[in-house]
Amino acid sequence: MDGKLVRLRGYERSDLEAVMKWLHDEEVTQFIGGAVFPASTLEEGKFIETAAAGTDVANKVFVIETLSERKYIGSIGLHNINWLCRHAELGMVIGDKDYWGRGYGTDAVRVLLRLAFDKVGLHRIHLHVFDFNQRAISCYEKCGFRREGVLREYFFKNGRYRDTLVMSILAGEYTQTRPHEMTSVEKGGN
Repeated sequence: MDGKLVRLRGYERSDLEAVMKWLHDEEVTQFIGGAVFPASTLEEGKFIETAAAGTDVANKVFVIETLSERKYIGSIGLHNINWLCRHAELGMVIGDKDYWGRGYGTDAVRVLLRLAFDKVGLHRIHLHVFDFNQRAISCYEKCGFRREGVLREYFFKNGRYRDTLVMSILAGEYTQTRPHEMTSVEKGGN
């Protein structure tokens, strides 16, 4: 699915090199909840194989690729999908720091919300974000997420306990806040 700046696509084996580079960059992983231990190529290769196979019905993860250059810059996904209650948790990382703060993450979130609400029919998307990740918080708020609460001292990160914000968006809120510009497919074109 395409946005204004990015395309969400499935993983390919060729994405492994970029994933490994980002997972060993502490400036990138400081914003990822579980990334504490060094990851192996074998471990990440299995992750990519599982994501590419599409067999994990509870987790759907996609590559964020620029439209202009077709460059892999990050990852976004729906995790712990509850198909009965119609909710999921959003997770995202822009691993290529050259694309931080330039609207690529916001565009990726908007594309994923369009998929989740318009195509899949989910009702609620929630997420956890570190209190110190102001760039991500701003991105999520631009996309219509609301703050629900704070998990006090929820993660031990960078030598101390950190608060984590819980944010969410409901399908009705998405419909009210979604960008007015629709794609040609949504307008009835090809």
